[in-house]
Amino acid sequence: MSRASKLTLAATGLGAAGIIYFVHWSQEQEKASMHKGVERDMEKQRVRQERQAEFEMQKRLEEEYKKLQTVSSSIDEPSGGGKNPA
Repeated sequence: MSRASKLTLAATGLGAAGIIYFVHWSQEQEKASMHKGVERDMEKQRVRQERQAEFEMQKRLEEEYKKLQTVSSSIDEPSGGGKNPA
């Protein structure tokens, strides 16, 4: 084999190895990026569930307080301004 053909073979082999390495690295980066997206989605879902649970608890407390408290009309009071705040 001539020197030029050896250099061409070596350059082609290194180029192919470089391309294979780059493609592998690129796939790993995509996989990591997709996994981060899944983690963000899971975190959003967890926060949404916490907020929903808090909302339901507040709703139950409101219903409980409405049962315990009596609400009187402000029309009976002279300083009420004549309007019902409801």
